[in-house]
Amino acid sequence: MSAQPEYIHPSEITNAAAASAAHARAAAEEIAEEALGSGITVALDPIRSRDVLRLLASKRAFAEGYPKLLGEWLKVAIGISDIELPSKDVFYGDKLWHSNALYRRIAQAHLAFVDAFESVTAPSGDDWSDSERAAFVGAIVTGALSPANFLPTNPVALREAIDTRGASVIRGMRNFLKDVSDNKGLPSMVDSTPYTVGENLACTPGKVIYREEIFELIHYQPQTPEVHARPLLFVPPQVNKFYVLDLAPGRSMVEYAVSQGLNTFMLIWRNPRKDPALRHGAWGVADYTDALLRATEIVKSVSGSADLNAVGLCAGGMTTALAQSYLNAGGDTSIQNATYIVTMLDPRKPNMVTGLATDESRDQLDQRSAKAKVIDSKDMAANFAWIRPKDLVFNYVINNWLMGKTSPAFDVLAWNCDGTNVSSTFSRDTNTLLSGGAFTRPGSMDLLDRPIDMSAVKTDAFIVAGQRDHITTWRPCYSTSGLIGGTSEVVIVNSGHIQTFVNPVAGSRYKYWTAAGSGGDPDQWLSNAEQVDGSWWPKWSEWITARSGPMRRAATDLGNRDYPPIQDAPGTYVHEK
Repeated sequence: MSAQPEYIHPSEITNAAAASAAHARAAAEEIAEEALGSGITVALDPIRSRDVLRLLASKRAFAEGYPKLLGEWLKVAIGISDIELPSKDVFYGDKLWHSNALYRRIAQAHLAFVDAFESVTAPSGDDWSDSERAAFVGAIVTGALSPANFLPTNPVALREAIDTRGASVIRGMRNFLKDVSDNKGLPSMVDSTPYTVGENLACTPGKVIYREEIFELIHYQPQTPEVHARPLLFVPPQVNKFYVLDLAPGRSMVEYAVSQGLNTFMLIWRNPRKDPALRHGAWGVADYTDALLRATEIVKSVSGSADLNAVGLCAGGMTTALAQSYLNAGGDTSIQNATYIVTMLDPRKPNMVTGLATDESRDQLDQRSAKAKVIDSKDMAANFAWIRPKDLVFNYVINNWLMGKTSPAFDVLAWNCDGTNVSSTFSRDTNTLLSGGAFTRPGSMDLLDRPIDMSAVKTDAFIVAGQRDHITTWRPCYSTSGLIGGTSEVVIVNSGHIQTFVNPVAGSRYKYWTAAGSGGDPDQWLSNAEQVDGSWWPKWSEWITARSGPMRRAATDLGNRDYPPIQDAPGTYVHEK
């Protein structure tokens, strides 16, 4: 099992001029590990205030928690506390917290409070979802009360203010006001100005060959004299921009697939419009699955192949699975072998997606769906940021507002902040499918008037998950191997959610574990799996090309007579806000 990545203070990134280019890149990627871009929507309303207040006012709190806290605070005050400050930490990593007696005591007092709060609010039962919600609440409350978030009690920020003669305070106030105006009061995570979609992001050559209300379809220009006969269709998540799969050159999985002689296509979901007359908020899982089925027929027509392979990312993987199940129920194997990247179909093991959902949040989604509401992209971004508040909120409060520094410029973070709106019906449906056991109990639920049954799908699967992924955690993702009817190869990467699939071959800092998947205990599987250094893309290339048919001359023109090129990639929908 890999160690957690070291925390890298924002100054190590923003002062990149004083660091090597390699160090700056590594530092930015460590922060990107924490960046969120989940393709599974979450019914977020896990803070039940009455439950928190009840626990804080409980007999256990007054009998055990508060006396222990007061005793520890007394030790802190007289300087005999044995609470150690972490050496690598968003809040207290700077050596000034450790060397200054007053600020060391302030930090120790806060850490004692964190420990007491967590012990008082910890659920007494064995339900892991209760633990998820308790941890969520605790991280927000205790993080917000950290003295590191306030200028008078943050020695590092005070030192910066003195060293800059107040300039850092002025810059920080300017950053704060801009974030209040433009970012719903949350600190910005990235400087996106160096990046332009279609120029240095999402720039693999290709043509849009089809467009309708809910999606566009890109056919990428072959870069090899010959391509495999069976085409490849990427299916991105519905709540993120597709180009995380076609990031900057050298870091694009699409570019890599094209270089391997794969006849490559990309489905691009439209960003739902908030115009009530359009009723994009009524788009549900059935609509997206039906759209994927239409895209499949177009890819078959253009490529001249009877079937295709698919790569589904997160919720796009769920949509791919549903389309496979639907086709299979009708005796159709148009979607042959599937790659599932950070895709969770089995929610029975601990995970954030279903762990934070509550009855109240589901009721809210039902009400929004009934009105065909569209969830704003900034609201979605805020929800996901608060899932990891220390890394995604307070980290930047300190760096941007107190220290007056600028967020780093980095392609993954720029993509992460280029959010999409979300159909409330889609959000409701994904949660209904997972909580209802659509994939774990074959035939228990229907979609498009056919039973959902992945066990009847006998084609092969390549399953990829991130060991440090805190959204679609690796154990539930691994469990997909026990749901499908065909054989599977599983890869677990020692990375977080985004870096699991943004995993280029050149200069890879990662490793992965791989073996055939068979369901069962994921930890036992991991202990027996082969460990490999580097990117998993070459292993996937070997797997997918072996299932892509013979080579044939690559077409010089994209599309065909029925589906001619409309415009250059990346098309129109990716630019819609």
